[in-house]
Amino acid sequence: MSDPTIPASASASASDADTGVWRPPPALAAFAELDHDRARRRGYPEAVYCEGKTPDQVAAIGAAVRERRAPTLFTRAAPAHAEALLVELPDAHHDRDARLLAWPPEPPAATGGTVLVVAAGTSDLPVAREAQLTASYLGRSTELVMDLGVAGLHRVLGQLDRLRAARVVVVVAGMDGALPSVVAGLVSAPVVAVPTSVGYGAAFGGLAPLLAMLNACSPGVAVVNIDNGYGAGHLAAQIAAPHAD
Repeated sequence: MSDPTIPASASASASDADTGVWRPPPALAAFAELDHDRARRRGYPEAVYCEGKTPDQVAAIGAAVRERRAPTLFTRAAPAHAEALLVELPDAHHDRDARLLAWPPEPPAATGGTVLVVAAGTSDLPVAREAQLTASYLGRSTELVMDLGVAGLHRVLGQLDRLRAARVVVVVAGMDGALPSVVAGLVSAPVVAVPTSVGYGAAFGGLAPLLAMLNACSPGVAVVNIDNGYGAGHLAAQIAAPHAD
């Protein structure tokens, strides 16, 4: 798992002894500049997108996160990413379905309203779990409801009480992408729609449900990018945040 661009010293602390200002190890600075101020600036911590990074790069980022004690989500983590990261953050929570790791492992105490994540089918579970975990680790109470696809509308109607009790509903669907419009027509809460790449050839890897959701006839539907469970969970957490006095 060694990478010649990341020496063993990459995980060492790089605090300036005189000023107390934390400085990233040189190896980390060669490919990443972590936004440790984001939580103070925006109210939500940084997330690290692992896809496209090497396992050693992700491990170096994890070491810096540990040094700074910075709550962080690691998204789109392949098994090799997770293995490398867990060396640096052995207690991190790893959800294999969502391909997500969270550190510290326990989410913060929930505040604000409930984020309800609805998945059209079991094939949409990885994206739905990413959305749910993101909202949870950003401080919201979350629930997940599976298999409410429009092929069986009785399943949607059977969950009306839960749908209408939520502050915001995240709807994850592939295929024809019709479920967000149906849900938005039944509830007063905002709906965050997530198109997935689930579907046969004419779904074009999620483009068909994306366009369907953008053209939803029900008002109050916000649409994120294809398979972007993290973006949906983050937006939902912001919508469901405690109201300012």
